[in-house]
Amino acid sequence: MVATASPVPSLRSWMRLLQQGRQQRQCLRCLSTGREPAKTQQLPPPSIPPVPLRSPYRILHDNPYERLKKIKTYPPPTSAINKHPFPLRDHNEAHIQTLDPTGTRTRLFDRSNPDCPQPGDILLATFKTGDPFAGVCLSIRRRGVDTAVLLRNKLLLTGVEMWVKIYSPNVRGMEVVKRAERRARRARLYYLRKPKHDRGSVESEVEQYLKRRRLIRSGALGVGDPKASAKRPESGRVGVGSR
Repeated sequence: MVATASPVPSLRSWMRLLQQGRQQRQCLRCLSTGREPAKTQQLPPPSIPPVPLRSPYRILHDNPYERLKKIKTYPPPTSAINKHPFPLRDHNEAHIQTLDPTGTRTRLFDRSNPDCPQPGDILLATFKTGDPFAGVCLSIRRRGVDTAVLLRNKLLLTGVEMWVKIYSPNVRGMEVVKRAERRARRARLYYLRKPKHDRGSVESEVEQYLKRRRLIRSGALGVGDPKASAKRPESGRVGVGSR
């Protein structure tokens, strides 16, 4: 009797068996490592304090601001604008009053003054420290405390110009040496800087003016009291730069 060999399983059957074994191991692993969800701890509800009972009259007439501390208040300071509505103008006037207490310089360069210096006149400025300076007035700058005149002279054949502030403490006096023959039609005579219109040196006019002034003060010209010329300007200005 011939013995028959056992059939050899095919490759497909082996693969099926391996796949089943893998599924069983995954199922066992999930069962062994599975855990129950952790229970969340519930917090007790917050305790609400009981609301105190209040009477209707207390509710209607109770003012919560009565228990607050009152803060002491002060009135606002007085404004200086009522006393000085134009502070810059008042400051300039006070400064001018300090520099010119008599008001002589202010009246000399006032526009309403008929004897006010004009551009084209020859002016003589004397200083407390330094030599006097004379020249033709090219322009007058009226700016309150900074009021000044521009004088031009020729020294040693060289043109020299100087701004003289009339309210400067160093300025002792300002005198009109000679008036212009006719009133200039311009406020700034800058064209006198050109050689064609340059008036040259004014030393001769200044010497004549100083000589005339010494004679007037000495009484040689018929003026007995030098103060009389101050009372009657027309008597003291004859030949001293009158228009």
